[in-house]
Amino acid sequence: MHRIVLVVACLLAMSVSAVPQTLRISLRQDMDVLDPTLTTSYVARIVLSGLCDKLFDIDEKLNIVPQLATGYEWSDDRTMVIHLRQGVTFHDGETMDANAVKYSLERHLTLPGSFRKSEISTIDHVEAVDPATVRIALKNPSGAFLAQLTDRSGMIYPPRATEAAGKDFASHPVCSGPFSFVDRVAQDHVTLMRFPGYWDAKDIHFDKVVYQILPDNSVRFANLRAGTTDITEYLAPTDVATAKADKRLKLAVSDALGYIGLINNLNLGPRSDTPYGKNALVRAALDAAIDRAALVNVVFNGMFAPNVQPVAPNSPFYDEALAPPPRDLAKAKALLQQAGVTPPIPLELLAPNQPDSLQAAEVIQAMAAEAGFDIRIVAIEITAATQVEQRGDYQAYLNGWSGRFDPDGNTFQFLHTGQGNNFTGYSNPAVDRLLEQGRGTTDISQRRAAYHQVWDALRRDLPITFLYSPRNIVAMTAKLNGFRPVPDGLIRVQGLEMAK
Repeated sequence: MHRIVLVVACLLAMSVSAVPQTLRISLRQDMDVLDPTLTTSYVARIVLSGLCDKLFDIDEKLNIVPQLATGYEWSDDRTMVIHLRQGVTFHDGETMDANAVKYSLERHLTLPGSFRKSEISTIDHVEAVDPATVRIALKNPSGAFLAQLTDRSGMIYPPRATEAAGKDFASHPVCSGPFSFVDRVAQDHVTLMRFPGYWDAKDIHFDKVVYQILPDNSVRFANLRAGTTDITEYLAPTDVATAKADKRLKLAVSDALGYIGLINNLNLGPRSDTPYGKNALVRAALDAAIDRAALVNVVFNGMFAPNVQPVAPNSPFYDEALAPPPRDLAKAKALLQQAGVTPPIPLELLAPNQPDSLQAAEVIQAMAAEAGFDIRIVAIEITAATQVEQRGDYQAYLNGWSGRFDPDGNTFQFLHTGQGNNFTGYSNPAVDRLLEQGRGTTDISQRRAAYHQVWDALRRDLPITFLYSPRNIVAMTAKLNGFRPVPDGLIRVQGLEMAK
C-alpha cells in the first residue's frame, strides 16, 4: 500500500513539473516595431529583452556586464576589441559570431530610418578578426560608446535570416535571446516561446511569455490582483498603497534613468511657426507657470522627482546647482510681455492616451491658463506619436525618455543638430560642440563640465521643458521570485521563476 501511494505521489509530482509554465507580463502601451534598429518605444525594449541578447548588459548597480560578449579591451583610445561568447546560436540555427556582430552594427548604422545610427555614429569601421573576436575602430575617443552596446545598439542579428526577411523582419523577428517569437496582435499581446538552444538555459524557468497590452492603469492593476497577469512593468503611484497592503503582491520600486517633459517643436515643419515654437521667452513663460512639485504630488503621489535636467538626480552627471525653480506667475506674465505677445497664447499639447499622462496634461493646462496660455490637449496613442513627431505635426508633446545610464544616451540623438531622434528641430552650434566633447573623451571631469554647460543652455533655449524624473514601480505576484530592479526598468526574464 505504501509503495502504491509513493508511486502515485511521484507521478503527480512529475505531471505538475511537466505542466508548461507561462509568464504573463502586462505593459502600459503597445509598441511600435519589434526591430532593434527601428524601434523607439520603451515597451518594445521590454519585449526585445526577452527576444534579443546584447553584447553587454547592465546590472542593478549600473555596472556593465557581459552578455553575448565575454569581455573587451581597448588596444588604443580609438580601438575596442570585443571577445564573443562561443557556442551561441540564433533562433534559426545560425551561429552568433564576429561576422554577425559586424553585420548588425553596420545595419544599425546604414539601414534607412535607423534610430541607432546616432547612438553609434562614432564607429569608423568594424572588423571580424576571427569568429570569436571583433575589432571596432572609432573616429575619435569616446567615453560613451561602450554604454550604447548595453541596449538596442548592442543587439545582434542573424545575417541570413535578417536579409531574407528584409523589410518584414519586425513581423517575425529572429535573435539569440531566451525566447523566440510566436505572434503579435497589435494593441493586444505578443507571445514568445522558450528557445531550447539558449546559451544560458539554466536561468530560464518558463516555457512561454505573453506580454499583454493593458493601457488603463486601473485595469492593469485589477488584472494583477485577480491573478490573470503575473507582473506589470508599471504600477501607478496612486495604487502603491493598495498594492503594499495586498499580501498576494509585492513591489520593486527603484530610481529610473530618464525624464518626462514637454517636447517642443522649434523648427520642424510649418506647425513650429508659432510664438511658442519660435520664441524662447514664450517657452520660458510656460516653464515659469508650472509648479513641478505640485504636479508630481497631485498626479504621482509625490513619488517622482521634479527636475529640469535630462539626467536623473541619481546620475553622476546631475548638476546639484541647477535645481527646479519654484512657480513664478509674475515672471511668466512678464516674459510674455517681454516677448511682445498678447494672451491668450494658443498651444496644442499632445499627451499619451493614458490616465496619468492625461491628468498631468490637465494640471499643466490649468497652471498655464493662469499665466495666459490657452492649451488644448490632444490624446494620442504612442504607436502613432513617433510618426507625428517625425512629420513635425505637433506644437508640444508631453512625453519622455526611459533613460540610459550614460548622459550621451539621453542627449546626443535628441539635441544635436540633425540627429535621428531630434524631433524638435533644435540646432545650437555651441550645444553641438559640447555634446561632441561630452561623448568624445573618457575623462569624467571633462565630460561632467561639458554636460553641465549643456544643461545651462537647455534651460535658456528650452527645446525640451524637463518636468520630472519618474521612478520604476514594478508590481508582481508574491509567488514570483528572481526579479532584479535594474534602473532601466526592463523586466529581464533570466532568473524569474514561480515559487513551488
